Amino acid sequence: MVKFNGITDIFFDLDHTLWDFQKNSALTFDFLLKKYQINIDLNKFLNIYIPINFSYWKLYRDEKITKEFLRYNRLKSSFEKLNISLSDDVINKIADDYVISLPVNNFLIKDTILVLDYLRNKYRLHIITNGFTEVQNKKIVNSQIKKYFHSIIDSETVGVKKPNIKIFDYALRVSGAGSKNSLMIGDNLEADILGALNAGFHAIHFNNNNETPHEYCLILNELKSLMKCL
Repeated sequence: MVKFNGITDIFFDLDHTLWDFQKNSALTFDFLLKKYQINIDLNKFLNIYIPINFSYWKLYRDEKITKEFLRYNRLKSSFEKLNISLSDDVINKIADDYVISLPVNNFLIKDTILVLDYLRNKYRLHIITNGFTEVQNKKIVNSQIKKYFHSIIDSETVGVKKPNIKIFDYALRVSGAGSKNSLMIGDNLEADILGALNAGFHAIHFNNNNETPHEYCLILNELKSLMKCL
């Protein structure tokens, strides 16, 4: 196992890395489909929604669409593909309700607390997330992990998203860390890993989404494996 020496600051992604977005989102949609009396199997809905949401998030990450466009159209596109007819008003209500309800569920990725407890006395810990400020803050507070982090940087506050080098530079300024002594841990190759490497960080890819293997950095499939290299 590769050992990382000289690291003082560790920056984590939030969704899919520490906060179990997939599970929490599924629970939220289970609640919303019932609330709005949409008669469709949850798994059937998620099988359509998840790749559509991923594609819209990529457009949002690349600064090609707005937050409002993302929130509305990922749902509209999903319901259209499922041949479910809903008014624009209902879709907008579901979109707003989803953002409000999502942080109510706060399952963490397996071994998150174990790893954070192990790292907190050895390094300064931070978060860099592409999520929306209010929602991400609620996730962090409600899941009781805020106490572990010296700084929390979100793309909405900074005005740019990972992999834009500006958000990594901003994180260094806010944290007082140096890039050569900083390590980024995240699940997305493009946003987290390549973004961090381009900013001079070290990186570890927590491959939680079954992405294609690569040689850019160390790849781990379990969070607890961090305890062997840090």
